[in-house]
Amino acid sequence: MLEDRDYMRAPSGRFGTIPPLPAWLVILILNVLVFLIQNTGGLNRFFLEYGALSVEGLKRGFLWQLLTFQFMHGGFGHLLLNSLVLFFFGRPLETLLGKRTFLSLYLFSGFAGGIVQILLGLISERFAGTTVGASAGLCGLVGAFALLNPQSTIYLFFVLPIRAVYFLPLMIAATVLFILIPGDDHVAHGAHLGGILAGVAWVRMGWHHDYAQLPWDSLFERLRRWKPLQSRQRKRELVRAASLRGRAWPQPTAETEPDLPPEEFISKEVDPILDKISAHGIQSLTERERRILEAARKKMTKH
Repeated sequence: MLEDRDYMRAPSGRFGTIPPLPAWLVILILNVLVFLIQNTGGLNRFFLEYGALSVEGLKRGFLWQLLTFQFMHGGFGHLLLNSLVLFFFGRPLETLLGKRTFLSLYLFSGFAGGIVQILLGLISERFAGTTVGASAGLCGLVGAFALLNPQSTIYLFFVLPIRAVYFLPLMIAATVLFILIPGDDHVAHGAHLGGILAGVAWVRMGWHHDYAQLPWDSLFERLRRWKPLQSRQRKRELVRAASLRGRAWPQPTAETEPDLPPEEFISKEVDPILDKISAHGIQSLTERERRILEAARKKMTKH
């Protein structure tokens, strides 16, 4: 019944169905492309000045550096190591979280790591150099993975096996130690710490669920609904409506909708909700729409 509808059918074309690329692979491809462009045609200096994260760059207003630094790398070894981490942790996490949540976690951890690195750079010149690399976002993935899979095995340096439940505190302690002990290893330990803490906070706040509302979702929803030019007109309409005496038009409820015939119930109530999920994700559903889907599920199990 539902499977016969257009939006439930797999897309087909002359050359067959082409599945979308997973987010972790898209990130990996972007990292490689940026690295190749950065190191050809004498563009490295331009990329470092405008794309790498630095205190001076943010003071000049280059706020985009909090994003662009995550796709740049300082050398082939740096790129290779981060690509391996992305491969081993990105694949299982995206399968578990879904593309949208996985990508939000990755970028959020990268932003958080960049901010921590900048704050340390304002305190000490030792952290004030330019920062590049996907490590901050990857540390967020590792932190989230360790919390969601505490009994899984992580291979330290790709050799030494250690349980994730022990690996996470060890990773945090080592990062803090590297920050406190003066050194010149040219590693952005502040970005690593910020990324780890962001990944841990992501899971602790419950944002890893596919139906969870992310902290910026409500802001985007308010901006989408904001219509300042219609505010005065709407107030007048509300005043007029308040003066009317009459019975309000009855609003349908989830309790009355299951009484419809199955085909009519699906076409009038379920189809629009499935279209909404396809366009905006399941997290966009209201409580009423969730009850309707549950009623539809129960109705289908009876037939």
